[in-house]
Amino acid sequence: QVQLVESGGDSVQAGGSLRLSCAASGYTSSTNYMGWFRQPPGKEREWVATIWPRDGMTRYAASVKGRFAISQNSAKNTLHLQMNMLQPDDTGRYYCVAGISGLQYSPSAYKYWGQGTQVTVSP
Repeated sequence: QVQLVESGGDSVQAGGSLRLSCAASGYTSSTNYMGWFRQPPGKEREWVATIWPRDGMTRYAASVKGRFAISQNSAKNTLHLQMNMLQPDDTGRYYCVAGISGLQYSPSAYKYWGQGTQVTVSP
């Protein structure tokens, strides 16, 4: 099993920045990619970004590309999401995820999920 614990969520004003962190533990070598999903209030969870650490490849949702950056520290088993130029539409609960195979934008592609951390962006 793999355990994921997010941190760094906060309430900020539009235009601000936040850096989310995810601490991974357990059999992390069994996963092939990690990423972030978010769930806005009253909406379904949506894919934000994915990283394949072995390949150094990253993918971003169009809504965050150019503003967010995903990174992973393999030595510390941590995942990060740097969020810049935050907008009210970025508000939601952000989840750290890890998976083995599947489409990166599909929730079903991620076997492991953290509890989430809340991000609130005010106008």
